[in-house]
Amino acid sequence: MLPKDRIARAHCRSVSGEMGSGFANLRSALPMNLKARHPGYKIWAGAQPDIDRIADIWTECLATYGGSYLFGAQRTMADAMFAPVVTRFLTYDVKLNKPCIGYCQTIMAMPEMAQWVEAARREPEDIEELDMDF
Repeated sequence: MLPKDRIARAHCRSVSGEMGSGFANLRSALPMNLKARHPGYKIWAGAQPDIDRIADIWTECLATYGGSYLFGAQRTMADAMFAPVVTRFLTYDVKLNKPCIGYCQTIMAMPEMAQWVEAARREPEDIEELDMDF
């Protein structure tokens, strides 16, 4: 799940780590919901810097490595880390530049993503065990 090239591998680890440990405002303001679509959703100021940084990462990687995935023609762990962000951007109608839109389309066209979205759509609206008061 890592590029073979040493520099690309280090870059992949770096952006994957940033995704795993960062973007708290994005996670809070745009909670993951594979069932919903919110056209014209208002993006508040707290989440916008996270969105801008992710778009910068994607744009730079796509331009540098020349593939439909972040590090070329093959999927890497970075694509796995950013796949949930793609779904958030689609759910909340986040406006993106052309390379980022293409990247989102590439990720959503993966058979695994279609399976994930379909499984989420089949989940019940209410899950009793999650309604527990703690």
